[in-house]
Amino acid sequence: MDTFPFILLLCSTSFLQKVYGQVDTITTTQFIKDGDTIISSGGTFELGFFSPGDTSTNRYVGIWYKKTSAVNPVWVANRISPLNNKLGVLKVIQPGLIVLLNDTYATVWSTNSSRSVHNPVAQLLDTGNFVVRDANDPNPENFLWQSFDYPSDTLLAGVKLGMDLVTGLERYLSSWRSSDDPAPGDYTYHCDPTGYPQNLMRKGTNVTFRAGPWNGLRWSGAPNMVNNSIISFGMVMNSREIYYDYELVNKSVISTLVIKPYGKAMRIIWIGKAQGWVNYHSADADDCDTYKFCGAYGTCNILSDPFCQCLGKFEPKHPDDWKRSDWSSGCVRKRALNCTGDGFLTYTGVKLPDTRFSWFNETMTLDECREVCLRNCSCMGYTNLDIRNGGSGCLLWIGELVDIRQLSQSGQDIYIRMSASDIASAGSNSKGKKTVVLAIALPLLFALILLGLGVGLVLCKRKRRADPVVTTRGRLGGYNNKKDNSNQSHHEDFELPLLDLFALTNATDNFSSANKIGEGGFGQVYRGVLEGGQEVAVKRLSETSKQGLHEFKNEVNCIAKLQHRNLVKLLGCCIEGEESMLVYEYLPNKSLDLYIFDEERSALLDWPKRFNIINGTARGLMYLHQDSRLRIIHRDLKASNVLLDIEMNPKISDFGMARSFGGDETGANTRRVVGTYGYMSPEYAVDGIFSTKSDVFSFGVLVLEIVCGKKNRRFVHPDHHLNLLGHAYMLHKEGRPLELVDPNLVDSCYISEVVRSIHVGLLCVQQNPEDRPSMSNVIMMLSNEGILPPAKHPGFFTERKVEGVDQFSWSTQTPSSINEVTITLLDAR
Repeated sequence: MDTFPFILLLCSTSFLQKVYGQVDTITTTQFIKDGDTIISSGGTFELGFFSPGDTSTNRYVGIWYKKTSAVNPVWVANRISPLNNKLGVLKVIQPGLIVLLNDTYATVWSTNSSRSVHNPVAQLLDTGNFVVRDANDPNPENFLWQSFDYPSDTLLAGVKLGMDLVTGLERYLSSWRSSDDPAPGDYTYHCDPTGYPQNLMRKGTNVTFRAGPWNGLRWSGAPNMVNNSIISFGMVMNSREIYYDYELVNKSVISTLVIKPYGKAMRIIWIGKAQGWVNYHSADADDCDTYKFCGAYGTCNILSDPFCQCLGKFEPKHPDDWKRSDWSSGCVRKRALNCTGDGFLTYTGVKLPDTRFSWFNETMTLDECREVCLRNCSCMGYTNLDIRNGGSGCLLWIGELVDIRQLSQSGQDIYIRMSASDIASAGSNSKGKKTVVLAIALPLLFALILLGLGVGLVLCKRKRRADPVVTTRGRLGGYNNKKDNSNQSHHEDFELPLLDLFALTNATDNFSSANKIGEGGFGQVYRGVLEGGQEVAVKRLSETSKQGLHEFKNEVNCIAKLQHRNLVKLLGCCIEGEESMLVYEYLPNKSLDLYIFDEERSALLDWPKRFNIINGTARGLMYLHQDSRLRIIHRDLKASNVLLDIEMNPKISDFGMARSFGGDETGANTRRVVGTYGYMSPEYAVDGIFSTKSDVFSFGVLVLEIVCGKKNRRFVHPDHHLNLLGHAYMLHKEGRPLELVDPNLVDSCYISEVVRSIHVGLLCVQQNPEDRPSMSNVIMMLSNEGILPPAKHPGFFTERKVEGVDQFSWSTQTPSSINEVTITLLDAR
């Protein structure tokens, strides 16, 4: 390559620097070369070329404090693309990009922009923000690009650490690989918007430190990070963005938050007299700051020996591990929960648990929060969202409580779900082993009466189950079928063959473990061969199942008379003594999840097979919603409930949670939310409002999972922390939908079908139920080449302001569950 233009560029740059002096701006005609710098207008920051550490000769473009004697970059441009000599040049080009050129005039690094301007300039602001803007724009803050959107290992004052919910951009810190290498290292620091926002340190995808949720004044687990005469901290949450930031109250102070290569977050301050940086405080100061150090329901106290103890009324899950100082298995309740009759005990002075599986509402009172948690059997605890002015708002946890520590000062109260007997014993024990206060003021006598009633109801249920009336038609009596919105009590008639218990016992080889093919909330599923040689799947109600009997009756109610090629066929049932069983056609290829989520088996499902599964599942749902004798809402559509026959045709199964309606009804409201989070629609998971559009949402999630080969709830991406729905929506909006496709489909997919399937899937998971298409429209959109409507924001990070206690906002990135007033954790089965 001819080097004359490059040499001419360097010469002209030096000439301009001499003519104009030190400036804060780069233009299309004024560049900087290695050795030159630009300085912000107030003289706070400087941008130029540097070599990191003591041994590296690589050259990078960075920003550092001008007023410090040492060059400690707070931002680096070409982190992964160093220059190997001092002949680099940084310039601005049309349509508005900053480019870093090497000695061969090749681009080593550049910015990006979706806008084009005729007169772009790059300016170093006195905040440390390096921006690109239009020199002719009267608004100096209308940036085309800014370095604050792409921080390195340092959080400067004014940088928003968090998520832009409109663009999907996440701003997070990443450590240097080493002191001599600014390339992204192992550790990243995030304001994680999942559930209720909190600051997290990760090593790869694993959490290593958690600052706790924001309580209005500070992070719950960082009592030292409070507003003072030097720094003020803040948290912003709205429909457009979620972020944490800070401002320097004393502008003469130089202070930053930096992530070290070994994974420690440190607030450092420059001391002029000492001419060096001093550690003001470290976020993870001791062993108790290690994430999940004491496991679930364990609390860490750095002043105790050993560090880990179980919360009051809890005991070690694996005592032998605890004896070896391995506390990671955590603790369990001494007395199991029963949902009905449970209450809450107060635990004081703690760092609040991990809030990634939580729900919050900013306007509820603490009493209203308690009532919401009490109705949800998977809600394990609650507290005030904001501790200011006596406390306000509601924060509650779904599932186990992890990463708790005892704080000597500035700890918070949390109300943890406990059994009625634990509450009673805590109330009668005036001394107590813990500082535990009753969260509900139920008299001891009333608690005992509730227990007595509960025992009586259990005995009644067992008696009814032990003596059902069975006729040759399949008439089941003695069962009070209480639907969610009905108090009717009646007998049900089923035109369904009754099979003999002895025959099913023989068919399954006495229900041997070798024939067991599945298990779920109902009980176990066994493969069997009847006398005539017919293979069947036998679904056996577990004696310990709390929901199985209801599901059993409901499943027979819903599908006894349904016939469709994309629905699993119910062949008969068996009800004898303590045994209740359903008998289905046997499908040798089992369920869809065993294929699409398995790296090896997923190769067996090429695109034509997957597209056939998408269409077949859609046809089965349309039949349930509009073509069957009753309108049926499945309420638990997911990959593990789509079975595959010998030719890989899909059949929807597991109708234990389904609801049926008359021809003119399309939905209802329930206090018994059932289903699997990750597939459940926001309005159903939160408010109990379900309709055919709830199934449409689940179908949309399933479509995206089939295309991607990844689970929505377990989706992880190295560049952001969106779930699968958010990732798919981001790629779709950026015109890159094919990046979502499972690599196993590259050789077999039809691009138009794949892109259309992704688009249809996103239409199905839109936040607003009214925006989602019906299943008949879904089938039409999948089979035609017409123009599709634009997809709106999916139900993944959402917050709604509504009236009343029973309506609230939710992040749909929550654990899977079944709710009955209740939410019991349900994994795919």
